[in-house]
Amino acid sequence: MVQVLIVLVLGGAAAAIAAVLRRRGSDAPEQGASWAVPTQLDRQDFHRPDAPWLVTVFSSATCLACQGTWAKAQLLDSEAVAVQEVDAIDGKALHDRYGVEAVPMLLVADADGVVVRSFVGQPTATDLWAALAELREPGTVPPSCTGD
Repeated sequence: MVQVLIVLVLGGAAAAIAAVLRRRGSDAPEQGASWAVPTQLDRQDFHRPDAPWLVTVFSSATCLACQGTWAKAQLLDSEAVAVQEVDAIDGKALHDRYGVEAVPMLLVADADGVVVRSFVGQPTATDLWAALAELREPGTVPPSCTGD
């Protein structure tokens, strides 16, 4: 009788340990946050809708990375490239309209408003300028530099 009791206790302990290990092993790996990036912009919502290219920086006044992104983006402003910052407070309607929940978010859109390149987080100046150069004149940037 004592032996049967010991077997039952050991069997119950083994089942409990197995259940804990099964629960611990079945958890999916923790995923980082992800945000939706708009794929289409209405060019009439932004400055200079007639420019062939639009670079929009969705930002927040309290975001240091936004300031750095905006400083880099401003240098792209030209006759062919309209550059605009959309602050989370002053431009809340546009943030809401396009579902922007993460800043800085930089979008490059063509003349039809199709977002052809995007950066969530602060891009390097090299990545940003190379992306626009390649879009404006395909073949400008070697494939080894674009990640293709």
